[in-house]
Amino acid sequence: MYVKTTKRENKSGTVRYLHLAHNEWDPATGRAVPKVLFTFGREDHLDRDAVKRLVASLSKLLDPGDALAATAASDLEFVSSVPFGGTYVLDHLWHSLRIDQIVARAGQPKRGRPRDMSTTERVLFALVANRALAPSSKLAAADWITNDTHIDGLAEIGEQSCYRAMDWLHEVTGEVEKQVFDEVATLLNLEVDLLFFDTTNTYFELEEPDAPVARDDTGRPLQHSKTDNDTGNETGSDGNHGGFRAYGKSKDARDDLPQIVIGMAVTRDGIPVRCWCWPGNASDQTVIRQVKDEMRDWTLSKIVWVTDRGFSSAENRRYLRQGDHAYIIGEKLRSGSPEVKAALSRQGRYTEIAENMRVKEVRISDTDRFVICHNPEAAQRDQHMREQLVTHLQELIADTDQLSEFKRGELRGKIAGKPGLNRYLRATPAGKLRIDHARIKAEENLDGKYLLRCSDPHLSAEDIALGYKQLLEVERGWRDMKTDHRPPTGLPPARSTHPRPRRAVLARPAARPHHRNPHRHNLAPSPPRTPTPPHRNVHRPHRHVPAGHHPHQDPARPPRQARHPPVDGGLRLDLDLIRR
Repeated sequence: MYVKTTKRENKSGTVRYLHLAHNEWDPATGRAVPKVLFTFGREDHLDRDAVKRLVASLSKLLDPGDALAATAASDLEFVSSVPFGGTYVLDHLWHSLRIDQIVARAGQPKRGRPRDMSTTERVLFALVANRALAPSSKLAAADWITNDTHIDGLAEIGEQSCYRAMDWLHEVTGEVEKQVFDEVATLLNLEVDLLFFDTTNTYFELEEPDAPVARDDTGRPLQHSKTDNDTGNETGSDGNHGGFRAYGKSKDARDDLPQIVIGMAVTRDGIPVRCWCWPGNASDQTVIRQVKDEMRDWTLSKIVWVTDRGFSSAENRRYLRQGDHAYIIGEKLRSGSPEVKAALSRQGRYTEIAENMRVKEVRISDTDRFVICHNPEAAQRDQHMREQLVTHLQELIADTDQLSEFKRGELRGKIAGKPGLNRYLRATPAGKLRIDHARIKAEENLDGKYLLRCSDPHLSAEDIALGYKQLLEVERGWRDMKTDHRPPTGLPPARSTHPRPRRAVLARPAARPHHRNPHRHNLAPSPPRTPTPPHRNVHRPHRHVPAGHHPHQDPARPPRQARHPPVDGGLRLDLDLIRR
């Protein structure tokens, strides 16, 4: 395909015309014949802007080097190209929130010469950008920053520089978090009348948990305990003893691996306010008091705390009400407490507040208000799941009367390990296995329902229900961070021996993790990588791992697709390094 020129003679002289043409083979004449595809018109009336748009459109089909060679002068040579769009956008957000100024102020000594914090600030930004665009370990992050992207003011970086910046960030975490939130609250005009708090945990594939260290009630190492970092290697004489990465109840069903507990408070709009880290054996019933104490220093207005059923102890409720604060807490319907039984037994009409939500307030206490929420769609789902469980249980216990007492006991033990099935199983005095129809009838009364407790006398039942429903924002954030097909953003990789897990959590993006866009890879083809042998675990050489196996993913389920797949026409800026 080429540009063909033709000439015509008229009264004013010779006129040249431009055409887009290509050659086609003519079997009749036995030669190539030019065929005109498009006529640009007269050369002196050429629409050069249209030609530029055509050239730019065609250049998108080429690699950056080929496009440069095709359009640039002969004395220019293409050297390399790295993505710049993602870091460019994040850097502008970083400066819009004045985080660069906050880091510079936090690093200044009270006396003496001012300290240059520009390098530390750039390293911290690079780590945040890495978490948002290409989550990886610190070693891989240093390589990504040096070779795979462009960050203004940071040409290259080493792994130790990342660790030093993270250690410094850990020392000034409280000050930096408060100032960043103040900037975000001012910029976005945030309402902080409701604070949603929830916890999760993330595990580490280690042979052993961290060595026990003397810790205070907040889980931090005591000052006199000689520790290298928050993993700890020495023991103290006072306080609670335990490692930071310790065994605990895992929400990922990995109780066999050490873990840490992470907490996050967000506003009603889903904007993170602050995050916390605790040892892996920390209890949800105790951490909420530390959270309230540390948020008290932020001089916020009256706050209504919204938490789920894991924080509903009487001591926590008394603590959250201090200082003219209030709470909205979910209650466990199957706890068997007198208050829950009284609330569920009260008669009354439901009020429709949404297409799939209706509420009913009951008065059974002088200090707390109770709101019963009912979701008709969830009720149908609960009924369907219960019918499936009961059908499966009937198949398991069918013809068990003919089994020996030992065999029936063995089967009952297996069913006891499955709470969903064991809930509807009962044993007769003779040891025979039967369906518990009374329990089924009791469960039918709970289909689609959940019970809320609130201490604020001014909120309506509708506001209480909708406020608690917004707690799904933080829970959705945890799920998206931990179940995405890429390594979790803001959380250390599961297969990690990271020496500073608390620092790794702090160096995370401040934006909502489930609203991030994937980084557009370079258009130039990448060199092939040598695949890692899939049959061995890198941290446990003696452990056999089947090919394609991931410990956090159900093998029966297909891999989850990206929430935001790359779209043609999206933002992409490439920094082309040109040598003359």
